[in-house]
Amino acid sequence: MELLKIIDMYKIYNAGENEVRALDGISLTVESSEFVAIVGHSGSGKSTLMNMIGCLDVPTEGNYFLNGDDVSTLSENQLSDIRNKYIGFIFQGFNLINSLTALENVELPLIYRGMGRSERRHLALDALERVDLVNRKYHKPSQLSGGQQQRVAIARAIAASPPMILADEPTGNLDSRVGAEVMKVLTELNNEGRTIVLITHDKDVAETAKRIVRIHDGKIVDDIINRQ
Repeated sequence: MELLKIIDMYKIYNAGENEVRALDGISLTVESSEFVAIVGHSGSGKSTLMNMIGCLDVPTEGNYFLNGDDVSTLSENQLSDIRNKYIGFIFQGFNLINSLTALENVELPLIYRGMGRSERRHLALDALERVDLVNRKYHKPSQLSGGQQQRVAIARAIAASPPMILADEPTGNLDSRVGAEVMKVLTELNNEGRTIVLITHDKDVAETAKRIVRIHDGKIVDDIINRQ
């Protein structure tokens, strides 16, 4: 089943003589349960594409269907609702709130969903158990290593079981050993049926994915199944 479908998408800045086409006619389909890496160098357009996939921005032209809904023309409030419902985010910088415990950080998106205290506590604890961090549930980010903070971020992303996990350079602030552990968690989640879209400049990290999409100058230049 198609989870996301992008059709002829453009993102143009400074339209006219000096225009920059950050995305230049991109079309992309991702099926449910896929593990896709979108790879490109700085300035390739991959970050712009991530913003589109994550409903953090809207295209200049083109359409984006997420779970069957055309989200390319929605308002900011509508996009916010879509993000909370359909997408679990994992960022390079972890984006944890320093004043909250690991458990409270995982619970936060569930509060935005309007869940009751008992239900969100149950889901948050399950998610921390999934990333082997339930014994650190009352620790604040400053009391955790970088790898542990990223695993808290993964728990936060998966707690509400969103259809898609969008991981933006998830190993960027980690050493290679800890980065490999994080990618192992993402692979296990994918093997359980979760859809993973990974944004990275690192070819070795991309090799973890089952499908690799390469982007250059705002265009998709390669889209291959990774036989590993």
